[in-house]
Amino acid sequence: MSPDPLNRELIELVGEDAVTFAPHHNPDDLHDESLHATHVEPYAVVRPTTTDQVAALVRLAGREGRAVTARGSGTGLSGGATPVAGGIVVSFERMNRFLHLDTSDHMAVVQPGITLRELNDRLAGSGLRYPVYPGELSGSLGGNVNTNAGGMRAVRHGVTRHHVVGLELVLADATVVRTGGPVVKTSSGYDLTQLVIGSEGTLALVTEITLRLSPAMEHAATVLVPFADLAEVTRVVPRVVASGLEPAMLEYLDVLTMASITQAAGLELGVDAGVAAQTSAYLVIVLETRTAEQLDGDLEHLAALVNDAGALDVYVLPSGAATKLIEARERAFWVAKAAGAHEILDVVVPRSKVPEFLAEAQRLAVVNDAMITGCGHVGDGNVHLSVFQPDDEQRRELLTELFRFGLSLGGQISGEHGIGVDKQGPFLELSDPVWLAVQRRVKDAFDPHHLFNPYRLLDERTPE
Repeated sequence: MSPDPLNRELIELVGEDAVTFAPHHNPDDLHDESLHATHVEPYAVVRPTTTDQVAALVRLAGREGRAVTARGSGTGLSGGATPVAGGIVVSFERMNRFLHLDTSDHMAVVQPGITLRELNDRLAGSGLRYPVYPGELSGSLGGNVNTNAGGMRAVRHGVTRHHVVGLELVLADATVVRTGGPVVKTSSGYDLTQLVIGSEGTLALVTEITLRLSPAMEHAATVLVPFADLAEVTRVVPRVVASGLEPAMLEYLDVLTMASITQAAGLELGVDAGVAAQTSAYLVIVLETRTAEQLDGDLEHLAALVNDAGALDVYVLPSGAATKLIEARERAFWVAKAAGAHEILDVVVPRSKVPEFLAEAQRLAVVNDAMITGCGHVGDGNVHLSVFQPDDEQRRELLTELFRFGLSLGGQISGEHGIGVDKQGPFLELSDPVWLAVQRRVKDAFDPHHLFNPYRLLDERTPE
């Protein structure tokens, strides 16, 4: 029997080794790292290498009425990159070139499939770096753009949207358009670059990214500060931020999360046993400066500030232990997943409201017979909670009330993981209907036939 005509067209377009058809897909292409991933069989998984190929794929998908799902490294946590049944997955793993570096203007141009690790390697020795640090270095830049990834350095350096200045896009009608460019500001029409960032692949396919880079700092120190009460940690954070120290990282970990990640990493931090016995939570602060003298002065200032706020002690970690602790913190999701967590949240609230939000989270945990542990980018109010409650209905009620409370504080349901399919229900239930209607009009303008990543984010239909 001859192959389906669409099969032949896809093979002719990208080559036989760059496309798979159902039911012969690699299982790794069919999910991201969501805790609720379900098996869905797309029509094809295609791996283009050029923008022209991506545009041709979109043209074919439009002609056939097939959904298109963009895929990077599959490290997302909200189900946003999982396929649609019968759709086409456009995997960008082969579009991973580092295209250009401009050391004078501090700009780099890359394809979306390049990973953060590959980008860091290419920038080594240039005196520049891409400062966004979501924690998973195997994540792709295209995925980071689609979710507006943040991470531990956001307190000082911001998130993805603060460092992406231009994009090349393939629109739903297969038109290729460039937005922005290698400049640090613009006041020239609608900012389509910023509109696409964080849109979870629902508006356009990103085929090229122009990044603004930052100077690499030569001197750094990691400070571990134990507190007897989590509320003390969250109360001292605004003072650290207001001090002018400009920490590169400002993280909190409750004592259970710290014990879990250090045990998994085989890491001993040298905290005095008597201090450890009193500790309920830790603050991890990374300072970066240009000179050793400035770093010493900043460390002295920081120690005085946290001691005045009730710190049990202050530990400046040796460089090896510091590196291992940050790596262990990066692995917090995997440790929680291995421990059987049923949900991972990334609610963001105003920094000053973090103590209030965490107190309500613990109250709701008790009411719903759940256990909640956590860590997070407390410097920017992004709280990461691991929820242990196996009963689906009880967990849904807990999450809805927790999201509702976060919104009442001026927060948002997701700070950096995205809505995807996992948070779509509460997002649509709790968000302002007028605001949602405006966003749907934007979606309709970009993608009138709803081919790009449908059933995510704004679409109320049940995800397939």
